[in-house]
Amino acid sequence: MTIQVAKLSDPAVRAFVSAVNAHDREAFQALLTPDATMSDDGSDRDLDEWTDREIFSSHGHMEVDNESNGGRALIARYSNDAWGEMKTRWSFTVDDGGRISRFETGQA
Repeated sequence: MTIQVAKLSDPAVRAFVSAVNAHDREAFQALLTPDATMSDDGSDRDLDEWTDREIFSSHGHMEVDNESNGGRALIARYSNDAWGEMKTRWSFTVDDGGRISRFETGQA
């Protein structure tokens, strides 16, 4: 059962999913700390290159099925034009100012 984006517990994660689904690169980048990092399937990636390829240029979309860790860990069906739909896991590190300093994703 999908969790509506508006009902996601953590405000930063809720804004992240909203920005991804709206294809709003500006809002997405505003959520991240200047030194934010990310990994995909356990390997660190270049954040700008990865988000352009996997989210914005390929119309990424998240349907969240489950959240844990206070809303900072998600299981979601992620789809984009490159890979189709897959079950994915996401975890987020949020700083004291409410911005995301790291996210990790991969197949669930």
